[in-house]
Parts: sequence; C-alpha cells; structure tokens
Amino acid sequence: MRSDEIKSGIERAPHRALLKGLGLTDEDIAKPFIGIANSYTSIVPGHVHLRTIAEAVKDGILEAGGTPFEFNTIAVCDGLAMGHEGMRYSLPSREIIADSVEIMLQAHRLDGLVMVSNCDKVTPGMLMAAARVDIPAIMVTGGPMQAGRLDGKKISYSSVPEALGQVVAGKMSEHELTRLENAACPGCGSCSGMFTANTMACMTEALGMSLPYCATSLATSAFKVRLAHQTGSRIVKLVTEDVKPSSILTLEAFENAISVDMALGGSTNTILHLPAIAKEAGLTLPLSMFDEIGRRVPHLSSMIPSGVNALEDLDAAGGVPAVMNEIKTLLHLKLPTVSGKTVGENIKDAKVLDPQVIHPLSNPVHAEGGIAILTGNLAPKGSVIKTAGVSPKMQKHTGPAKVYDSEKEAITSIRAKDVKPGDVLVIRYEGPRGGPGMPEMLIPTATIAGMGLSESVALITDGRFSGATRGPCIGHVAPEAFDGGPIAILRNGDKITIDIPNRTLRVELTDKELKGRLAKWKPRKPKISKGILSRYSQCPTE
Repeated sequence: MRSDEIKSGIERAPHRALLKGLGLTDEDIAKPFIGIANSYTSIVPGHVHLRTIAEAVKDGILEAGGTPFEFNTIAVCDGLAMGHEGMRYSLPSREIIADSVEIMLQAHRLDGLVMVSNCDKVTPGMLMAAARVDIPAIMVTGGPMQAGRLDGKKISYSSVPEALGQVVAGKMSEHELTRLENAACPGCGSCSGMFTANTMACMTEALGMSLPYCATSLATSAFKVRLAHQTGSRIVKLVTEDVKPSSILTLEAFENAISVDMALGGSTNTILHLPAIAKEAGLTLPLSMFDEIGRRVPHLSSMIPSGVNALEDLDAAGGVPAVMNEIKTLLHLKLPTVSGKTVGENIKDAKVLDPQVIHPLSNPVHAEGGIAILTGNLAPKGSVIKTAGVSPKMQKHTGPAKVYDSEKEAITSIRAKDVKPGDVLVIRYEGPRGGPGMPEMLIPTATIAGMGLSESVALITDGRFSGATRGPCIGHVAPEAFDGGPIAILRNGDKITIDIPNRTLRVELTDKELKGRLAKWKPRKPKISKGILSRYSQCPTE
C-alpha cells in the first residue's frame, strides 16, 4: 500500500507517533488509508448537507476495513457569484480544487479517495485530481434539491433571474418577484434543473466513476445516505483490487459520457470540463468529437431550463441508467466501472418509468443531441451552443451586431431596453484570459428570456453561459477577443449569421475586410494585475 511509506518500518516511528496523536490504534494504522475529499461549506446550498454524506461514507469505510481521513476543498456557488466580479473566480477555482486534492493525496500517501462533491467546478476539479494522481477513487455527488412550487407550478433557481427580465419589461411586480425567490430553492442540494452541477453529476455516473443512480437521487433522500455508505464500502474493495481511474477513464468512457450529455441536453460547460478531466488521464477530446456524437445521439429528455422536467422527475423516471439503457446501442457496454460491474451490467435491468421524461429513441425530443459546435470566420477555433434550448425560429438567424466590451455594459443596455428583436448581442473580452476567468453570464441571457426576446435576440460571447441558460446563446467563441480573435473587431451593425443546422457562425464581411480590421487591432492590457486572476490570465488557452 502507498500508505506504507508513512507507517511501516522502524524509520516511520515518528510518523506513527503523529498518527497515534489522532487517536489511531496499531490496528487502525495497519488498514488502508482512505481520503475523503469533502467540499462541505455552509454558504453553498449544494454543499451544506455534505457532512451527513461524508459521515455515511466514513461508516462504510470503517465497516469494510479501511481507515478514513477527511479533508476539505473550496467550493464556489455560481449562483451567488453570478453577475458581479465574483464570477471571475469560479472557473479558476476548479484548478485550485484539483491541486488541493492532489496535494493532500500525495503528501499523506493515501491509498484511496472518496470524492464528496456537488457543484459546478468542484466535481470536475476532484475528478481531475483523481485522474492525475491515479489511485483508486470513487465519487458520491450530493444530489439535486427538490424543485420549487409556486401557485401549483414547478419552478427552479433559473426562474428567478428570468423573472428579472419580466420585471424590467413591466410583466411582473417586485412583490411577485419576492414570492418567486422565496419558493424557488426549497432546500439543500444542487439547483434542480439540468444545469452544470447536475450535468457533471450525470457525466460522473456515465463515466463509471460513481455508483448507479447517484447523479439524480435527491440530496434530502435516505437513498443518498445509503448510497454514500455503499460508496465508502466500495472504495476499500477498489483499493484491495487496485482498480485505478486510469482503467475506467478511457476514451470510450468519455464517448459514453458525451452521448449521455447529448441525450440529456446538458450544460455547455461540459465542453470545458470533460476535456480537462480527459487531459489529466492522458487523453484528448477534440471539439469535433462532441459534434460528431451530437449528430448521432438524439436529445431524449427535455429538462429545466429548456423544458419542464426537474432532476426529481428524471430520477423517478429511471435516472441515468434508464437513459443509458435507452441509448445502449450507441454506447460502449463492456467498460469497467467503480461498481465492479461493466456499464452493460449496471444498466441491464434499468427501465424507463416515464416516457414523457425519458423519450424513446423512436420518438426523441430532438433528432440530434443537445449541444452543437459552430465554426466560421467569427469562430475559427469553434464555439458552443446548447441547441436543446433554442426555438425552431432561431435555428437560422441573421441580424445586426450590438457590441459590448463587458457583461456589465450589456446588462445596463438590456435593462435600458436598448435591445430590439432581431439583434445579435456580442459580449467580448470576457474569455479565459480577457475576462479574466471566463465568467458565466446568466443575468443577460435570463433577462432577455424574461423580456420575451429569447425567440428573436441572439447572444454571442467569448466567455461562457450558465447551465441555466436557454435561448440562442453561443459561448466559448475562439480565439477570444483578448487574443485578437475576429470577435475583437466586430462593430455595431455588422451582420452576423447563425446557422445551427449547418454548424456555422459568420460575420458578413469579406476576407479582405476581416484582415484589414485585424491588422489595425491593438492588444489590451489585462484588467487585473495581481492575485489568482492575474496568474490565470497568463495561462495560454488551447
């Protein structure tokens, strides 16, 4: 065992003395050392209950013959960080999480890892660390919150920022907004729609790194606690059998995850997170892979924010195993998982219990998957759109650009009602380096939706959009403006054409005009000159 490096032999007597200072016995020290990376914090609704989950994990580890050691990571709530400078810190937090877990595993020579996670950057950050260190590892995600209810209608967190647009448009009073905010998030757990947190939980299960039904089981359920106990027991077996993430996180496993992503119409942030996890596993996921899989895997579940179903509905309909069983002809079924069974064995008895929530392959919500990659002279290295949330009216759209050099400028303009039907809003200098931090931008997209303009106004950015976004919103435009991408030289009134079926994003300028403008473009100084964002802005983007 790795932990022998800190506990075996006469030369490790000082180390054992410290371990005994924790109250451990010689019998405890002789067992496998299992780390529990817990992202509990009392400021994030998705994480406030994770102490209970971690305790169940500990019980499972102890019963199975391991010795658990719990440590913590940071966790940013994207909803609380949204719409102000705090959002610039969200994506960089993923790297801090990965590094902190790596440091704890390596410094203390732990034999195995249980990841107790839930929200947007924490789940991929922990998975990155597991792939990087490559010791036996398993994840238990904390689960979604229940959907809110107001006047007999199902609502979620995303209902609230969209309501801001209704207030701006005079369609809702501030009193009604208060009623909505009081009902939207009824308890702990990750926000109840197919936003980034729940998408990544589903990706974790589809990859084979969590036990079946983990992703969709509610945060408040007894089943989640039992599953956490089983997860703790299972990690000891994984250590005994030396089953490492490298044997599970294969290229075929990522193909399975992307297929499930397409079937569920998940968050576009998977385009950031899955390749980052794969890179730590020594693999490359090109953008073309997402588009290729998206063309052959149909969209089967219409989930909030694009549809009406919450995670509790997906869970009741059979969860991720039922989705995977429905698309099993499109999956790799012989792959190993942390359960000790293959993908095929995990899903063979899963049934779709509600075909209105998980549609059959013969009657999909959309014939193609929920995410598409667009390229063209405005995005030579690609851009991403969540097609699951786009009206048929906006599958093809040409309109005049309204250009903003920051999210703040765009929000001010939108709330001043400067945006007109047909416009294409361009928000630039919000990319990974230019932002810096590539902030999510839910407030402008939700305000547009709330104003009733999501079927007539498009948004384009070199930053990214929240998993709670719906409508024709194109993010991740590359190269970003800060690096001199074509988005940097757009002017108000330029005609922009979006063609989702043909996967193109173009500005109606000649090559000569584009080159001329780019030749005159001058780089900007970084917005921030100290701290983590300064360091982050110096990192090259791929």
